[in-house]
Amino acid sequence: MSTSSARSQGINRRINGLQNGNISHEGSYSKKKIITHNDAYLYALRVAYLAYLLQPRSRRTQHVHTPAAPVQRSSTSINDLMKDFSLVRDSKSTRFPHGFMAELEKRLVGLLMGKEKRPEYNDAAVKRSFASFFNAFSEPSFKKRMEKDRRVEDLVLIFFSNATKELQKGKQSNDDSWKLMGDRHLALFVRLVSLVLKDHDWVRDRPELTTRLATLESKLLAHDQDLSAPQKNGTSTTVEVVVSLSYDVKDMPLVQVVARIFGLRNSMVQSDINKYKSEWTEKSALQDLKTYHKLLNLSSNKTLRSDDFDLDEAYDQWKKGEEQDLSQMMLAIMQSNPELAKTSTGSLPQFNHQANGSVTSIHADPSTSASLASETSSYVVDQPFDMSTVNRSHSPEAADEDKTFTFIPSDTRGFYHFILSQALIYDMNDKNPQPEPLEADGTPPIKLLSKQSSELLNEICLRWRIPYVSRVILFLDVIREKFVDQEITLDILDAAFNFVKEPPPEKGKTTNLMTTLLSDRSKWLLTDTALNQKLLSSLHVALLRDLYDMLQHCFESKPPSAGPIIYVLETHIYDDPGFSKTEDEVNAYKEQLQEGLQQKAHEMYRTFLEKEVPNDQNVWEFYHVIELGKAVVSLAQRIQKRYRKNPEIMGVNPLTALVETVLPLYAEDARDIVRRILDLSKTRDEEVPVEDGFQLYAELAEIRRIHSQCLPNVEFAFHIEGLLADFVWRWISMTEASIISWVDEAIKQDKFRVRTENGEIPSEDQRHSLSVIDIFSSFNQTIDRIVQLNWDDDLQYAKFMTSLAKIVGMGIARYCEAIEQKFSKEMDRLSPEQEAARSQSTQEKWLSMAKDAWNNKEKIEPFQFFPESFVKLNNVDFASGQLDKLESEVNVDACAEVIQRNQPPITQRQKKTNTYVFTIKIVEAEDLKACDVGGYSDPYVVLGDEYQKRLAKTRIIYRNLNPRWDESVDITTQGPLNIIATVWDWDAMGDHDCVGRASLKLDPSHFGDFLPREYWLDLDSQGRILLRVSMEGERDDIQFYFGKAFRNLKRTERDMTRKITDKLSAYISHCLSRRTLKSLLSKGISMSSISKITMSSASNYFNRIKQSQALPTSQPTSQPPSEADITNALKPLFTYFDDNFAIMNQTLTSAAMVAVMTRIWKEILVTIEALLVPPLSDKPSQQRQLNQQELDIVFKWLQYLFDFFHAVDDDTGEANGVPLEVLKSPKYFDITNLGFFYFETTDSLIRTSERMASATAARQQAQRNRLSLPTNLSSPAFGGAAGLVGLPSTRRSKSIMLSRNLGTMRKAKEEKWKEAQADPNDDMILRILRMRPEAERYLKDRSRQKERLAAAAAAELIVKQSLLAGGGRMMGNLPRR
Repeated sequence: MSTSSARSQGINRRINGLQNGNISHEGSYSKKKIITHNDAYLYALRVAYLAYLLQPRSRRTQHVHTPAAPVQRSSTSINDLMKDFSLVRDSKSTRFPHGFMAELEKRLVGLLMGKEKRPEYNDAAVKRSFASFFNAFSEPSFKKRMEKDRRVEDLVLIFFSNATKELQKGKQSNDDSWKLMGDRHLALFVRLVSLVLKDHDWVRDRPELTTRLATLESKLLAHDQDLSAPQKNGTSTTVEVVVSLSYDVKDMPLVQVVARIFGLRNSMVQSDINKYKSEWTEKSALQDLKTYHKLLNLSSNKTLRSDDFDLDEAYDQWKKGEEQDLSQMMLAIMQSNPELAKTSTGSLPQFNHQANGSVTSIHADPSTSASLASETSSYVVDQPFDMSTVNRSHSPEAADEDKTFTFIPSDTRGFYHFILSQALIYDMNDKNPQPEPLEADGTPPIKLLSKQSSELLNEICLRWRIPYVSRVILFLDVIREKFVDQEITLDILDAAFNFVKEPPPEKGKTTNLMTTLLSDRSKWLLTDTALNQKLLSSLHVALLRDLYDMLQHCFESKPPSAGPIIYVLETHIYDDPGFSKTEDEVNAYKEQLQEGLQQKAHEMYRTFLEKEVPNDQNVWEFYHVIELGKAVVSLAQRIQKRYRKNPEIMGVNPLTALVETVLPLYAEDARDIVRRILDLSKTRDEEVPVEDGFQLYAELAEIRRIHSQCLPNVEFAFHIEGLLADFVWRWISMTEASIISWVDEAIKQDKFRVRTENGEIPSEDQRHSLSVIDIFSSFNQTIDRIVQLNWDDDLQYAKFMTSLAKIVGMGIARYCEAIEQKFSKEMDRLSPEQEAARSQSTQEKWLSMAKDAWNNKEKIEPFQFFPESFVKLNNVDFASGQLDKLESEVNVDACAEVIQRNQPPITQRQKKTNTYVFTIKIVEAEDLKACDVGGYSDPYVVLGDEYQKRLAKTRIIYRNLNPRWDESVDITTQGPLNIIATVWDWDAMGDHDCVGRASLKLDPSHFGDFLPREYWLDLDSQGRILLRVSMEGERDDIQFYFGKAFRNLKRTERDMTRKITDKLSAYISHCLSRRTLKSLLSKGISMSSISKITMSSASNYFNRIKQSQALPTSQPTSQPPSEADITNALKPLFTYFDDNFAIMNQTLTSAAMVAVMTRIWKEILVTIEALLVPPLSDKPSQQRQLNQQELDIVFKWLQYLFDFFHAVDDDTGEANGVPLEVLKSPKYFDITNLGFFYFETTDSLIRTSERMASATAARQQAQRNRLSLPTNLSSPAFGGAAGLVGLPSTRRSKSIMLSRNLGTMRKAKEEKWKEAQADPNDDMILRILRMRPEAERYLKDRSRQKERLAAAAAAELIVKQSLLAGGGRMMGNLPRR
């Protein structure tokens, strides 16, 4: 039968037949019967006793007093000794391997040099013989021949030849004493060859060569066994006598093992041996083998048959090995008792007694030439034995089945199983085991079978002809029984499987063939295959049971590890090809395990609940919920960490089973407990501490996070944020109530000094003081407290941030207000001279002024700034940067988007009282009443409401009747508000004079478009004032609050910067005045004296007529001034700047310094602009137009000042001053472009103005047609009806929303700049025409034209807004950006 056809009928059908009971016999032995303890003992005793009978007889040395007979060699010639090699001359296994010659040569060299450690090679005669051989061995021709043939007999013969020659030297021809020494030296050479083979692990591949070398060595040493002992000289002779058997149990090692295993005394065993000694003989053993061999050939059911194997070739291979093994075993019995061989014909082969032939395990090394049985016995036959030489005439008589064999039981597997079980029990319970070597890691080995028990079991398997695989399977079955009955531990089970799969190597043996037999299951007995499946299934059930019980403790603090069970299941059960399981069984176990774990999780949670939460609801606190949550989270984290590498066990995740059970229970209980606590607190009129609420939220949020990770499809039991949001609002309310006190306390503790020591130059980061650091530290801590909650409701979080932004804005507004008050107090302080003048009488004041005017004493001196004032300005600049950083960290835009996205429809919003923010910019005034003696005023404006409450105050503009302030203020109102603008004249002495008043009604209904408007308000005395008003809704919007805070900071910074520049503006106006220009061009005044002209306003008043006669206004000087003269005229101003900048540079930061210089530059441009043209108005001006020479000087001054403020380093070319883009502002370009129109004729200027006006009107019309809601309309620059109505201006440049961070503010400034450059107008031309009396009529016509255009644009805008609002409604909800 072929292999494929055999497999097609094969193992599955036959195993199924075994499992279904179709095959009644097991291993083709007789039917099983119940095995008793005594039966098993007797059969084990038989085998042990037979081993004693067949063991090699011991010999003892006995002195013989007769003369020693001449020693004769056992073989007549060397050729007789080499027959074993010559008979198998062509066998590959008897040739030495490649590379052997080189290794032998190294060993010979070491021997001759005295490096050989074995003592038998240290004799001088031995070394001489080996040296003689080495000479022949070293010849190249011999080496070449040996490498080619690789025959051992050639080496032996060459050595024998050279050693004989060496030993014959000096001997008589009749002296044969050297011959025995030659045999001894040749035996040492053969042993050396064997050692070389063994040391290089060539023995495994050359077993036959090794065996024959050992046989040759033993023959050569027949008369000399002890090589290391010195030879004795003398006439006496010793002989060896075989010691007869004592038949005493004390001399029977295996019999003693049987006695110990079965718990019997030696005397009882001795009695049984004496009883059955006559039956248990070598002859009976030989007869058993003969009978077994006959039954084997007859395919009797008392031996294995082909039906017991899956494949026929497996049976044939087994049967062939059995015949060889039987031959060897019978030969060994007959050699042990030669009387049994007398009836045999032919000579018996020689054999070798191995002194230590016992085996230490149940494993043996089967081979094709000698089976497992023969190699594990105490007898190793040197040559194959021919079964034909055995007399088979004594056939067994007919008897019952139990009497067929003497030493072999009817049920060999059952008896072996019983004995193996007894041996295992004894060895595991043995309290005095023999010491075993430690494992590689230093741990003691797992105890299975002792060496003595293994020898007994091997002997039983040998005599009973139990195959190797059957031994292994029966061993595992015994282990299975012990484990199922809980008699052995899991470690022993694992060790048993490892012992079977990787048996310990034995000396001189290999385990490769055993491993092959186990892996090739096609050669297994069907009974072994079925039993293997059965024991694996039984172990699987037992292991799953233990795993289930063990996992019931997995939630405990120190549970037993399930890893060993999983390892055994995966390594020894699931990896075994003989194991099979169904999906239904797996799913059933998973469900059972899942239910068990969930039940245990429920019990664990109930334990936590009883421990952490009191039974009395009246004493419940958040602490109890927190502690309960910590216990749950701690358990979940512990389980997650415990099973991190292997989260699933048999398809069940302990963490999932835990959280699926515990987390929903906790969520429901936490919700109910928290609600109960909150209800009780309301009933008792008590408040739960905010920190308790925050801690509770953190714990609940963590549990919800774990819940979402483990149960992504299961919703948490309740909305945590909705239940605990009130704690956050309470905390925000407390923060809002404390923010002002925090700011005031920070300012109170601050000394406003740079943070340096020992007079060091402060760095940029040291130029602001502690108060601004403290308040922003408070802001950050406030916001971080909410951020650290990780609030998981975007809408609520955005609302929290909005409220905090409002609080931050309140704190910044308070800080700006307090800082500006302190700054103003420091900047408005009087000088020592002014303090002294305050105590003078009016007469003394006038006399002092007259005296100063007569002596030409200049009153303008550099202002002595306080370093503390500059630190305050640094603080404001630092606050802007910190606020911008805070705005970025809060992610303001995202918060605003979330709120906007979740806003209800407009129709569903609740109506509430609207709050509006009016931004009023006090721009300028013109034609003010002169209140000073010199014909000027020092005006400033105070804004107040109808209840005389002061709302704002501008800075003072000295000696100017057409001042320009450009200062803004925010006024918050919920309805219409009347404001009053009062212009005052500042006086250093006495009360301030009222210049005039004007009023304006701020009505939100007039600003429904939220566009800015300009109002020219006529004063009640003389002149008028320009106010630019815009409105923005006070919005509960995070962007609005940040924008408002930024605008407060920038306005404060701008006002403080303006106050600094105001201290310099008087001298700037003095140096860049028409008086200085006239002095430079006048005759009779030297250039050196020009720089010293510093006349006061009083001296100017007294000498006004005299100077006008000396300096005609209409004629230029006869000799134009040089470049040096023009430069020297500015030297006092440059020196003044240097003195003040040096003071500022010691304290101000770089950014603040640039801001101050930028503001001074703007002041310079305004001063030069006023020097060239009058302000914009529809009335003619009395200001005289400069001539060409004067204009050139002014432009040169502008260039000198531009270079001074740009401050380019001559060496590096790097600009260290005001940036170029700041210097070249739109006003700078307007001034520089003024020269193109300054001397044009009036008609030409009028035509140019008309063209520009037409282009502007067309551009605005195109823009209105392109946009549905226009945002840019022409601005009414003049008074009249348009000024009274308050028409919208072109843009809304000061919106709070455009100031919500530094980025938007910078962008708005760039857009304004681009718009100013891209949208030229005719304002400068109209200002030039004011100095032309003939253009008076055009100015009025142009004013009326602008009024008509503005009115039309306003009417069109109103109609569009009415249509969009639905029925003309002007006011609606505030738009969101």
